[in-house]
Amino acid sequence: MSKRDILIVTCALLLSNAMSGLDNTTINTALPAIISDLHGIELMGWIVAVFLLGTAVSTPLWSKLGEHIGNKRSYQLAATLFVVGSFLQGMAPNIIFLILARTLMGIGNGGTVSLPYIIYARMYKNPRKRMQVLGFVSASYSMATIIGPLVGGYIVDTFSWHWVFYLNVPIGLISIVLVEIYYKASHERRQTQAVDYRGAIMMTIGLVGLLAGIEMIGNANLILVLAVIGLSIMVLIVMGVLEEKVADPIIPSRLFRNLPLMIDFVLFTLIWGAFIAFLIYSPMWAQGLLATSALIGGATQIPGAFTDFLGSEVVAPIRNFLSPQRVIAMGIVMLMISFIIMVISGVQTPYWVLLVAGAFEGFGNGACFNELQVKVQQDANPTDIPIATSFSFLIRMLSQTFTASIFGIIMNNALRDGVSQSGGSITMKMMNELSDASSSGALPHHLLPQMRLILYHGLHNIMWLSLILMIISLLINLWAQKLEHDKFVKRDANAS
Repeated sequence: MSKRDILIVTCALLLSNAMSGLDNTTINTALPAIISDLHGIELMGWIVAVFLLGTAVSTPLWSKLGEHIGNKRSYQLAATLFVVGSFLQGMAPNIIFLILARTLMGIGNGGTVSLPYIIYARMYKNPRKRMQVLGFVSASYSMATIIGPLVGGYIVDTFSWHWVFYLNVPIGLISIVLVEIYYKASHERRQTQAVDYRGAIMMTIGLVGLLAGIEMIGNANLILVLAVIGLSIMVLIVMGVLEEKVADPIIPSRLFRNLPLMIDFVLFTLIWGAFIAFLIYSPMWAQGLLATSALIGGATQIPGAFTDFLGSEVVAPIRNFLSPQRVIAMGIVMLMISFIIMVISGVQTPYWVLLVAGAFEGFGNGACFNELQVKVQQDANPTDIPIATSFSFLIRMLSQTFTASIFGIIMNNALRDGVSQSGGSITMKMMNELSDASSSGALPHHLLPQMRLILYHGLHNIMWLSLILMIISLLINLWAQKLEHDKFVKRDANAS
């Protein structure tokens, strides 16, 4: 491929990252209006979780499909599913249809977010150059997250939430066409082994079952919940045993025998499980507690969009002075500051405090992502770079899926307890309307303080859990820094 072709393909793939950024911010901006219109506050966790689960389950499958039919065709198919799912969400007449369409979109998202990184690793062999490209990836995502809340909020306030899902349709189609014209895929080596369909099916059943079991907590009989979760875990264990005998497994067990790689995966899991709390619930904090519009609520994401790009861009120069794990520690501390701010904030906390917390969250997220993503590809064996890359996305999406479900449970418990303690003066329908400024004005004015306190308890508990996850991340990082230091000392000793 010529430099011109590589540049155009890189830009086309950056559009897929922009699509994901737009969706993440527009859905969070539009979510209060969606749950108010479709009366789905108790299913809000599913709206987020099914997209993440579809992404998580499909990510390693897209990687394997790319090895068999080529990354080009796999990416185009994934982008097509993303576009179709986005369009169908805009057409959604009810909450169930929306959730199903979002699942389809999530399956496509698994390929559009993971396959580009495999393609980047092949187009940019130099790790430092690849790190610079990942900086542009963060920039495209950041730009989308800046535009998303503004455009999405304007659309929700002026037209309706249905239209926010149509934004990604033309972007996805342009990306598909550019990849078709300029990506020369003849250099790709394709696997000849049979696809591990059994492993794929068992993994899907196990992961979907786990999510369903978590979502059922508080809504179904405890024995049934434990049975579903237990059966899902058994399926995953059996899958792991059977995968040892497969020539080309979906997830090779050798990845788990690589200690530096496992530390990368664990940090990805904890960090991404925590930071999604701010992404999902800061617009609701602004709209539900401070009575802002959808536009202003979505704008809580904007400071983080700028600092996310800043955090990702400073990684390369900082690596001249700090070790990889110390760079990650810097990002973790920034994220901890963000959640400490949210934990100590009260119901009447000024809006600007949310913006400050968002700025710390964005910088920490950008620094951690850029360093960890390159580190995964460096810690993995060269032949395992594609599957290690896709698996890092799998665990990130799984972490976000399960934590989003747990956050939903925490929120639902807070809402139900508050409604129950109100003695019938507050209903769940009223709590649905509180989250949307356009409908909250019709609520009984004297009940608004009590209703906001109920919502605050749910949001506050979610931020506490996220802070705990970040503290655990820091402890693991400190241990990893010691291992990293011992490795450097041993290497210097051998060299001398």
